Amino acid sequence: MVGAVGARLSTISLRGGAPVGFLVGVLVASLIFGAVQLANDPVLFFLTFMRSMGLGSTYALIALGFVLIFKATQTVNFAQGALAATGALFVSFLAVDGNIPFTNLSNPISALGGPGWLRWGLNVIVALAFAAAVGLVIERLAIRPMVGEPLFSVAVITLGLEIIFRVFNNDAVKAEFRQVGVPWLANGFKVGDVLINWSFIAAMITATVVFVAVYFFFRSRLGIAMRAVAFDQEAAMAQGVSVGRVFAVAWAAGAVLAAIGGIFATQPPVAQTLSVDQETANIAFRALPAVILGGLDSVSGALLGGLVVGIAEIYAGQYAAGNISWLGAGYPLIVPYIVMLIGLMVRPYGMFGTPEIQRV
Repeated sequence: MVGAVGARLSTISLRGGAPVGFLVGVLVASLIFGAVQLANDPVLFFLTFMRSMGLGSTYALIALGFVLIFKATQTVNFAQGALAATGALFVSFLAVDGNIPFTNLSNPISALGGPGWLRWGLNVIVALAFAAAVGLVIERLAIRPMVGEPLFSVAVITLGLEIIFRVFNNDAVKAEFRQVGVPWLANGFKVGDVLINWSFIAAMITATVVFVAVYFFFRSRLGIAMRAVAFDQEAAMAQGVSVGRVFAVAWAAGAVLAAIGGIFATQPPVAQTLSVDQETANIAFRALPAVILGGLDSVSGALLGGLVVGIAEIYAGQYAAGNISWLGAGYPLIVPYIVMLIGLMVRPYGMFGTPEIQRV
């Protein structure tokens, strides 16, 4: 009996040290690989790095939306991708069509003077407000009545919402892709003979601002309430925390983050069309490995998971798929899932996720 217990404790100890050893090994291998490629072609390496940071930042924004909703409701929001496309459509309606969404009313911002980028920025703010309103409506009508019900049922509801919003989005772009009117278009700046798109820089700056804002939000009164609800809903309610209010804020914030991610899902390196199309909603499923790898309830995990997955996908596409013919052109898209599977085998609850031990 004692021997069996000792063997079990030894196994647990080894498993606890496995993530550190795994991460160190991956880091060392990546640094060696990066040093070799940097020496061979510094310009190409820099381009690949900037593309990976742009893609990773987009994944991180989508992943953060997943995390905020999960922290508040303990539910994975399968409608995140459809909300991303819907938010990007709001930008298209306002900035390109010049109409208020769902109406024939003219958008007054279009009549304002000043630089075009300022009008576009104002339209984005209005579009994010519409996205937040959609999140609030979803929470009030579909999520709050399910408080106390099985989480599986809530997850299925979000899957149904995904289908509903996806049909709406696809009908809007079926005949023609809808431009989002980004002021930087497909332009960029040259480093040597390669072009670095401004969309890479915009995604990185946006992700930085958003994560800094979330960092300070979680230190505000409402943020502390959300953390309390994430830790123990019943205890938070006993202390006078409004769980319904926390749910509403989480869904509104999740929808806003989805919309921001949806805008960048139309840009390089995710897409080249600068438009909302039927593939835009897939950005959530492409970012899902980042969520799982970082940890479903970890904000820092969303950031690191997004960057790790973005780097893996872009570098695999640049240095592996281009040199190994049998991999095929779509090979980079499966790399994030390979990284996720390896990460789950090493650390089942994600790099920064909260361990939950259940007796079977």
